[in-house]
Amino acid sequence: MLEQLTERLESTFRKLRGFGKITEQNIADSLKDVRLALLEADVNYKVVKDFIQSVQEKAVGSEVLRSVTPGQMIVKIVHDELVRLLGQQNVQLKSAGIPPTIIMLSGLQGSGKTTFAGKLASYLKVRGRKPMLVAADVYRPAAIEQLKVLGRSLGVAVYDEGIGDPVNIAFNAIQAARREFCDTIILDTAGRLHIDANMMDELVRVKNRIRPHEILFVADGMTGQDAVNTAQEFALKLNFDGVVLTKMDGDARGGAALSIRAVTGKPIKFLGIGEKLDEIEPFHPDRLASRILGMGDVVTLVEKAQSTMDQEKAAKLEEKLKKAQFDLEDFLEQLQQIKKMGSLQSLLGMIPGMGSQLKNAKIDDRAFGRTEAIIRSMTREERQNPRILNGSRRKRIASGSGTRVQEVNQLMNQFEQMQKMMKQMKGKSLKNMRNLPFGLA
Repeated sequence: MLEQLTERLESTFRKLRGFGKITEQNIADSLKDVRLALLEADVNYKVVKDFIQSVQEKAVGSEVLRSVTPGQMIVKIVHDELVRLLGQQNVQLKSAGIPPTIIMLSGLQGSGKTTFAGKLASYLKVRGRKPMLVAADVYRPAAIEQLKVLGRSLGVAVYDEGIGDPVNIAFNAIQAARREFCDTIILDTAGRLHIDANMMDELVRVKNRIRPHEILFVADGMTGQDAVNTAQEFALKLNFDGVVLTKMDGDARGGAALSIRAVTGKPIKFLGIGEKLDEIEPFHPDRLASRILGMGDVVTLVEKAQSTMDQEKAAKLEEKLKKAQFDLEDFLEQLQQIKKMGSLQSLLGMIPGMGSQLKNAKIDDRAFGRTEAIIRSMTREERQNPRILNGSRRKRIASGSGTRVQEVNQLMNQFEQMQKMMKQMKGKSLKNMRNLPFGLA
């Protein structure tokens, strides 16, 4: 996420940290690099101008000039200004006093509204809500079918009337939600390839008829400044409540994320960080600012671990680790927990300092699948006691898992090293590992 911007800013700050003393001149020179990095990331030029001016005013103060570590102080100032630019704090979805809560999605065609509708339903369902998806995009039959498929995969109710009047469909969905005791309605509306009067008029009529508690503008995070311009138009006509940035796992330059809050005055509420239905994050300005500056995001990493890790299993694992009894069945279980958290690349990117080291690294998540296949090709006895794995057994395991004997040997060598580490840690406090899958602790 935002790798190019992060790389440019890290390079600039490395130069700053090398200065024995911060002066107005080297601050000005460094901020030129920051300005260029932001403009290259497609950040709105007015936003860049205000941002640089604000950083410069704070950076030339006596407090910074007398600082023991002036380079770090500049990084802190930039971080604080990024947080301010992004909105200071997380803004949660509104909730109706009397259900159902009505959430209306809007945006251009191709921005990812339908997929996000499914992601939001999944997100809310995990948190104890009972959502209903509503197919109000009557101009694309494929969108209606896609919503039905998403609903079936999630076990979530989907309301549709096929081709009809979107205003009536939205209104009728409220009654249907009440009949089925659904507490949240997620309305997937129609988009266009570009803004036009008919589309806006339809959205305004839907809004006036059902009076949604929350209107979210869904923007493609890879479109940069175009997404900001479109958001301005939607904010003017629809006065939406919040923004969702999708496709932030791609080669997004970051312009939309850094500009859209400042230009529209509307908070960013969610980020789409992958194609899977659970790859959605509530937006936290301070966490994204830390990622942009290469500081990682340990809080989100821990939250992901806590949401996927079974606490009872974690307690049992802790006991096994204390006694150095960690076996391949435990290892397989931990691999499955890590897979639930998302791609390995994104997880490692949340660890401070790892982003720049992973710049050119090719991390293949399929390696998890190969490792899992190897372990699943073993008998229960072999998993619990890997020492019995002789040559013939390893050949059988390789054949059963579709891998080579060398790969089986490599896995076993890695596991032996892991067991040695467990023995060295035996007796030490492992309470900090309870909420993290093994391998990320």
